[in-house]
Amino acid sequence: MSTRRGVRTEHTDAAPVASPSHEAETESKVADESVMPEAMPLPAEIIPPLPVEPSTEIKENEIVMSMDDRRYRVRGLEKNLSYETLRVNLLVNRGTSIHIDTFDLYSAKHRGAFIQLAASELNVDLGILKRDLGKVLLKLEVLQDQHIQQTLMPAPKKVELSEKDEKEAMALLQSPRLIDRILEDYQTCGVVGENTNKLVGYLAALSRKLEKPLAVMVQSTSAAGKSALMDAVLSFIPEEDRAQYSAMTGQSLFYMGNLDLKHKILAINEEEGAAKAAYALKLLQSDGRLTIASTGKDPHSGRHVTHEYNVEGPVMIFSTTTAIDIDEELLNRCLVLTVDEDRKQTRAIHDYQRFEETLDGMLAAQARDAVLRVHRNAQRLLRPLKVVNPFAEQLTFLDDKTRTRRDHKKYLTLIRSIALLHQYQREIHKTYFKGKPIEYIEVTVDDIELANRIAHDVLGRSLDDLPPQTRRLLMLIDEMVSDQCEVLDLPRNRYRFGRREIREHTGWGHTQLTVHLQRLERQEYLLIHRGGRGQRRVYELLYRSEGQDGQPFLMGLTDIDTLKTHRCDEKCSGQNAKVSGLNRPIDGVSAVPGSPRPTASFPRLGRLEPCLDILKEPNAYPAQKNENHTVTNRRSEGAAT
Repeated sequence: MSTRRGVRTEHTDAAPVASPSHEAETESKVADESVMPEAMPLPAEIIPPLPVEPSTEIKENEIVMSMDDRRYRVRGLEKNLSYETLRVNLLVNRGTSIHIDTFDLYSAKHRGAFIQLAASELNVDLGILKRDLGKVLLKLEVLQDQHIQQTLMPAPKKVELSEKDEKEAMALLQSPRLIDRILEDYQTCGVVGENTNKLVGYLAALSRKLEKPLAVMVQSTSAAGKSALMDAVLSFIPEEDRAQYSAMTGQSLFYMGNLDLKHKILAINEEEGAAKAAYALKLLQSDGRLTIASTGKDPHSGRHVTHEYNVEGPVMIFSTTTAIDIDEELLNRCLVLTVDEDRKQTRAIHDYQRFEETLDGMLAAQARDAVLRVHRNAQRLLRPLKVVNPFAEQLTFLDDKTRTRRDHKKYLTLIRSIALLHQYQREIHKTYFKGKPIEYIEVTVDDIELANRIAHDVLGRSLDDLPPQTRRLLMLIDEMVSDQCEVLDLPRNRYRFGRREIREHTGWGHTQLTVHLQRLERQEYLLIHRGGRGQRRVYELLYRSEGQDGQPFLMGLTDIDTLKTHRCDEKCSGQNAKVSGLNRPIDGVSAVPGSPRPTASFPRLGRLEPCLDILKEPNAYPAQKNENHTVTNRRSEGAAT
């Protein structure tokens, strides 16, 4: 070791001299390394640290984020349904120091003012608060996007049935007493009487699966039970298939495209709450869809442009009202159900209310949830199959009014709903259109028989020139006049009575009585006799019990015995089907002539006499044969007489 000019050096053994070939090999290695250099690790002090995700706690009405000793609380994020704004209420605290403000996080001016004031309040460096606010902003953007997706585009609810639930629901749908079971289960759930209304409501709710659903309007006076009837019907329908509102604004329906209303029930508690939306409801019922063109700003250019909003149907509409006079345009699109307001029905409701207070009533209420679960699962199992009516050409309907064009469609839809309800008791047919298979079921005579009994009560009232409650008052007055004329031995045209006698006999209030009496006066069911000075005016009843004793009756329907006879002739004719009137067998069709007949997938539906007896009220008018509507074969003679 030696030292030269203050430099300390160390001598080691000399390295051997490299050969020329070795030098060439070394140069080639250096050249290769210059082409593909090795990745050199960067010093730890210049590697940027990854942003630390703030500790976040999401509560019902607020979001809390913690960063070191600073805590941020955010409220009002759920109100931001647009990606252009992020206005929130933001609180930051450090120990006991607090700063709070409401501002738009997308505004640089607002963020700068918040940071300046928070830094002075919390005694924190401006750079730290800037980074904190950036993390808060990025986290809120993620949460806002999730909230908008869930609110504006909710995922469809899909309910998976267990093996036990599916077995119970299938047992209900395949029961030969299906109609009886439905009415009995309504009774179990606390709905007394109203057999026709309950069954019509159930079938109308099921019609949501058809291309042209029915609409229902329940009309009655206050406290009669119209809302209870609607709630009972809706309780049998799965939650994902119904949307219920207390009121609707005029434009609300047009902007419901974010909600999937297709093949669902739209229920409105009071028709008065949707008076401004009546036009949209009528269009939705008739056309099956809504379209509106509205102006708005283009987010890019800022200019006013036209936006189109669409709401897809079909939708089954369910509503209630206490109004005596209903909009005619809405009325002829709906089936109008009238709640039974007789004293006998009130007594039956009181009896059931007292029964609910007993031990047996409490135990019966516990079975309600199980009953509803079975019916909701059954509704989920019902498929929207096509329904073919092989008796359609033999059916007849009243044609003396233009509104019967819509009522006839209601009648046919009612038949299809009954057949759809019994789809697991029918043979599933299959045909092909342009190579695509189409499955369908067929209507039976029993379906038409049940639909006729319902139509006599429901459509018979709808086509009446008097509202149901006015007709009921007329029947009560007719009863009073008949009794008094028998007691006094007077002819009906000699008996006079006033409003006091009517109030005493009916028990109706003065206001309610005045409205209905004015209607009877205008339509000349009552004739007014005015006395002299100081004498009251009295009435004479001009009504003579016409119209099948005042019971609802729909004229013009095909006689069921005719259809049964026609079906018997069809089966007896064998291959000579043209003689009987139909060119195809009633029990099924074959896609190709000469091919084997399809086999039944499910047992055939039995007779419906038991369920028809349930629909009979004590004074219900029986279905009668209409001699003026005898049906002949249209295909053989060209028309039905």
